[in-house]
Amino acid sequence: MTPDLTALREHLVASRIAGDVATPRAENIRNAGRMVEGRVKYDFGLVPRRAWTTDGVMAVMARRCGTLADLTVRDGADTIDPDLTLAQLERWRGRLAGAAAAGERVLLATGHPTGILVVHLRVAAALRAAGADVLVVDLPWSWEWPEPWGAGRPRHVRAVNGVHVLASGGELLHTHEPEPMQALLAALEQPPDLVVADHGWAGAAAEAGIDTLGMADCNDPALFVAEEEGKPIVTVPLDDNVPPHLYDPLSDHVTRW
Repeated sequence: MTPDLTALREHLVASRIAGDVATPRAENIRNAGRMVEGRVKYDFGLVPRRAWTTDGVMAVMARRCGTLADLTVRDGADTIDPDLTLAQLERWRGRLAGAAAAGERVLLATGHPTGILVVHLRVAAALRAAGADVLVVDLPWSWEWPEPWGAGRPRHVRAVNGVHVLASGGELLHTHEPEPMQALLAALEQPPDLVVADHGWAGAAAEAGIDTLGMADCNDPALFVAEEEGKPIVTVPLDDNVPPHLYDPLSDHVTRW
């Protein structure tokens, strides 16, 4: 491992982006079961190519994320293998470098504006500076929130320096739903060459067959299962909501071409 990767690995563990993360073990198992059931907010807009069990999903998470596969262990927090995080970040960096060199059309979006938005912003700026076409979609579309909380307050998509987010009035919102990305893709005359996203934004893109770079926490198995099934997505396992400045070394690494 190079000195740069060693330093990044140490930072991932120290910041709890990987290693011993804060995500409860019981929540990981519960969410795997909800994904198997196809419940809204847990499928990320992805349609599985086969029938999955909770055991099967947790086995995928053990391989691709580094969590425990043993379903009898439910107490405490879970783990993310920092070496798996680094390996996927390397794949991200290679794909982003290719997009920059080729001047590709890239669409970016996030469902976690309080956390990993900062990663997307750095990627958008680096791609734009390198000559890629960072797409900004002015979407005349609104969406009624599908839950009792906030009912009647329409949501809309807003681009923040090239990164699309769900918003309501002056608020940027956390969302797992695929509908905003589906609306973005429908508004484009042709699909982007690459999507950089997370949650339902990434799921909808991968389900549409678009080359996708995604990020996901260990309590969100859908993107990892999609990659396991061979859908066009590279998913980085990480805690997706630590204080934003802690992602700076990660952002530095994936934009160093």
